[in-house]
Amino acid sequence: MISLTPIIETIRSAVRYKLLALVLFPILLVMPIALVLAIYWGKGFAYEQLFIKVNTDLTVAHDVFKRIREDYLSRLGLVAESHSFYVALEKHDTESIKQQLTILKNTSGFDYLHLLDTEGNLLVENYSVDYNRVSKLLLSAAHGEPSVGIEIFDHKRMLAENKDLAQQIILPLIETEHARPTSRRIEDRGMVIRAIYPAKNSKGKVIALLDGGVFLNLNFTFVDTIRDLVYGPGSLPEDSIGTVTVFLDDVRISTNVVLKPGERALGTRVSNAVRTKVLEQGEVLIDSAFLVNDWYIAAYKPIVDINGERVGMLYAGYLEAPFRVAFWKALGVLILLFIVLMLLSAWLSIRGAKSIFKPLEAMSAVVRATRDGKQLRIGEQKSTDEIGELSRELDIMLDQLQERNQLIQQSAALLEIKVTERTTELELKNADLYKTIAVLRQTREQLVLSEKMAALGELTAGVAHEINNPTQVILGNLDLVIEAMGSHIEPVNEELELVIHQVYRIQDIINNLLQYARPGEYAGYLKEINVNTVVNNTQKLLTHMQRTYPFQLELDLQAEKVVRMNEQELEQVLVNLVTNAIHALDKEPGIINVATRDWDDKNGVNKGVVIKIKDNGSGMTQEQISRIFNPFYSTKKSGEGTGLGLSLSYSLMRHYGGNISVESELGEGAEFYVWILAEPVLVDDEETISEQLHEFESVVAHVNFAE
Repeated sequence: MISLTPIIETIRSAVRYKLLALVLFPILLVMPIALVLAIYWGKGFAYEQLFIKVNTDLTVAHDVFKRIREDYLSRLGLVAESHSFYVALEKHDTESIKQQLTILKNTSGFDYLHLLDTEGNLLVENYSVDYNRVSKLLLSAAHGEPSVGIEIFDHKRMLAENKDLAQQIILPLIETEHARPTSRRIEDRGMVIRAIYPAKNSKGKVIALLDGGVFLNLNFTFVDTIRDLVYGPGSLPEDSIGTVTVFLDDVRISTNVVLKPGERALGTRVSNAVRTKVLEQGEVLIDSAFLVNDWYIAAYKPIVDINGERVGMLYAGYLEAPFRVAFWKALGVLILLFIVLMLLSAWLSIRGAKSIFKPLEAMSAVVRATRDGKQLRIGEQKSTDEIGELSRELDIMLDQLQERNQLIQQSAALLEIKVTERTTELELKNADLYKTIAVLRQTREQLVLSEKMAALGELTAGVAHEINNPTQVILGNLDLVIEAMGSHIEPVNEELELVIHQVYRIQDIINNLLQYARPGEYAGYLKEINVNTVVNNTQKLLTHMQRTYPFQLELDLQAEKVVRMNEQELEQVLVNLVTNAIHALDKEPGIINVATRDWDDKNGVNKGVVIKIKDNGSGMTQEQISRIFNPFYSTKKSGEGTGLGLSLSYSLMRHYGGNISVESELGEGAEFYVWILAEPVLVDDEETISEQLHEFESVVAHVNFAE
């Protein structure tokens, strides 16, 4: 049956979900992005406006500061140019001059007021301490130009001008976070607004100078006046606070910034960053800053003295918190409005799209029912658009598909019967083929083995005949040598016995060759032997090879079980394996490890001893491992071996029910394992030997050869 599910799912994704996505995309994605951008822009714009305002405030504060200085100069001018002062000055009426100066000082707020000559000397002696008062301001006034500006008085100068005030304005410096480190503990200097106005005679010549000064240290009236002018009623939100500060160097000497209730932040210092930018670089700094205990929108401008040097800073700023609270309140209202609008728009969009979704949902229900094997139709639809037309066509198509489905089911039933019949025939033929292949493989292996054994039998028969005769001659001559030497044979008696032993071993090897070719006709003499003893005897036989091949032979003999086997045959196997290991050594020092252990198989049926011969030589590839037990195959250089040693050893061990296994990687050396049954089972057929080999594989991992 043709499935309509992909068609309907395509329609749903193309119409229903895409329509919803198109409608809701601007609402759920674009509007939040616009909101985020509006918030980002609004925050930046708001703070930009705050910075513009504080910059304006600083400019106004600076202008007020300048105007106050000019006011002090004007007050001096009113007296200096008054008729009464002119007359007193002409008549040298000291009492009248003192009286007028006292009235001016008390009414104008001067902290000190002097009458000087053009050289800076006091003309009216009201003070016990004198001081050099010459400066640029005095020189300018001496030439007839009224002058006013900022001067910094040291403590001695302040004592000369106003002893009582000089003691009051000494400020202990308060340790301030982020301020530049300093060794100073107090600020005893004074920042002074100094105004000098020339007094002239009738000829217009300067005959005296009015010198007045106002200390800004602790001058709260000064900073509060500027604050009230800059931050008057209505200039800030209700909860905000406007502040003005005068800095001497980086120390607050007059401020309305509060350190704690009832205490102004006098003696605190500005941060090192502000000091560097304003005092050292001479720039105006406008930023949001943490002052003493809260965040302020702050602006700083350097104060320049009469010599053009930056000696302090003028600060104007206001509390940031009310603006920040107002901003977040407005932002919250905006976010809430956006959420309400998005939800309302989404609800209206979904409700309006239902007229389109309903026919699609009906078609989807029909498709699901059809997929489950139910007969369901859409029926009459009120919609006359393309989707309504599609629903009617779908009903017609489903009727046609139902008819064709019945025909397809009938054809499928017939086809299934034919496929079952053909499959059964193929399975039978396939089983016959597997049997034939197995028989061919077994036959081929038997033929190859038979050919090898036949060739080896002919070879060993000739070799045995040719070697047995010389060995008999050697034995006879050795008897004559022993008899002839008599008692003089003692020094070489052990060597001669070793030679005789090896001649007998040659005869045993010849017999083993015949046994390998015709194992059924030969059976070695079996006796109970200790494997560790055989290993020690083998070590003696290999001692002479250390002259040609330097190597170390390490023994780890821990086997305790006694096995039944021909001792010389086991010795022959070990000599072959150790000799091969010696020839495989290519490193210095060459090390060969021979270890013995007891073993039991997993079923507890078989048990015996395993001998491991391990070298650190060149190792073998997997392809070499698969061939090393084949007759006449050798990994040695040409002329160094016949390829019968491992094959003969393997044949001997299998004849007694044992096995020889090998593990090796190229360049990592090789490990040979000789598995010996405690009670040998003499077997000759390949099937029995194969079954026993599987038993040995199950115990390899269970023998502990920890070194």
